[in-house]
Amino acid sequence: MTRKIIHIDMDCYFAAVEMRDFPELQDKPIAVGGRSDRRGVISTCNYAARKFGVRSAMSSYQALKLCPQLVLVPGRMHVYKTVSTQIQQIFQRYSDLIEPLSLDEAFIDVTDCQQHHGSATLIAQAIRADIYNETGLTASAGVAPIKFLAKIASDLNKPNGQYVITPEDIPTFIKTLPLKKIPGVGKVTAEKLSALGLETCEDVQQYPSHKLLAAFGKFGSVLLERANGIDPREISNNRVRKSVGVETTLAKDIFTLAQCHQVLPQLIQELDNRINRSAKDRGIHKQVVKLKFNDFKQTTIEQRSDEISVNVFYQLLEQALTRSHGRGIRLIGVSVGLAEQSEKKLQTKSVTQLDLQF
Repeated sequence: MTRKIIHIDMDCYFAAVEMRDFPELQDKPIAVGGRSDRRGVISTCNYAARKFGVRSAMSSYQALKLCPQLVLVPGRMHVYKTVSTQIQQIFQRYSDLIEPLSLDEAFIDVTDCQQHHGSATLIAQAIRADIYNETGLTASAGVAPIKFLAKIASDLNKPNGQYVITPEDIPTFIKTLPLKKIPGVGKVTAEKLSALGLETCEDVQQYPSHKLLAAFGKFGSVLLERANGIDPREISNNRVRKSVGVETTLAKDIFTLAQCHQVLPQLIQELDNRINRSAKDRGIHKQVVKLKFNDFKQTTIEQRSDEISVNVFYQLLEQALTRSHGRGIRLIGVSVGLAEQSEKKLQTKSVTQLDLQF
């Protein structure tokens, strides 16, 4: 049976909540989350700010250079979570099959929904109307028979619009779809595909599959499916957390291993606290260290491990630092990959039981 999947994506969510609650911000370019110094990072910005080139994950310093009149607003996560709960409750009126992706987006399977004559198009319109009437916020929607196309479609008529891809539309829509639009195809993968002369899904359809698999491994199989309009994934409302991590953006760039060693113990302790709060019954399968340099490029290095070892974090940090090539470090992060819940649970030592003085 053909499924009917809706992807709802709120429009500039954090910024939209701020403009709703503070009407004086309505006609101004605003950004949420960044301090005005070089260390602040933009979480979300409204469409007025985007016209100047401001975007998420950009430093506040750079954003203010692009848009000197930009208004920086501190985030209010507790408010965003409360409103997100309201929106989730609206989804539940139409389906029990809901897969939240974040506070501001979710997949909804409405295949068995009988409201609005079972029309996914009309249901998406109704959901968006309910959201606006009850929260004052706008949402965009994508409607398709498969998940990845629904997600792509929700971005095609923003803001406050929707786009429908019917089963009959898929072959034509897929042919000209740029590969970089497929979820999971990041900048590096897109460049690698481009180097092989692959820009669109039609290019992949005509490319020898064995060469694609040789070049991209497991992801090559996924890419073959997506390029042919195949996505067998069902809506999952039992999402399992795959990792826990913490990171800190430093007030000033640091350059030496000794300086990094001063930052690491507090990060590891905070990581341990988070694991105890959200994943204390889960085993781990790897440890990871992340560094972001002062040119905003970043590196990660990981090692397989079935219990948290402080020594491993220090070793990974030292290895990662060799990739700095003289660049200053502006962010340090540590994380662990969580073992599957179906696997035998492993006893992870609490960091508090370990010697933080490496």
